[in-house]
Amino acid sequence: MPVIVVATITPKVGQLEEVEAAFAAAIPKVHGEPGCELYALHRGNGALVMIEKWTDSEALKAHSQSAAMAEIGASMADKVEGRSEITVLEPAPHGDAAKGAL
Repeated sequence: MPVIVVATITPKVGQLEEVEAAFAAAIPKVHGEPGCELYALHRGNGALVMIEKWTDSEALKAHSQSAAMAEIGASMADKVEGRSEITVLEPAPHGDAAKGAL
């Protein structure tokens, strides 16, 4: 079953561009990871929001232990406010199949 992740990262004041650059450098690597169906960065209200879709929980687990994630973590370690807010979701599609799920 697919797994959806919404991660909200709040950069420290003046660090938004640097944190976004850390993600931008790693995104192509993540897109190449087995099981990655979506890994899309968004920005708004001074925060970055990553919306992810993985084929299953095993693929998500492998991603969480990947070199790309270690690289992102090291690049933004002192540039963010606290821990990222991470929500892991299971799809619950309704209505039009093409519009009711990621």
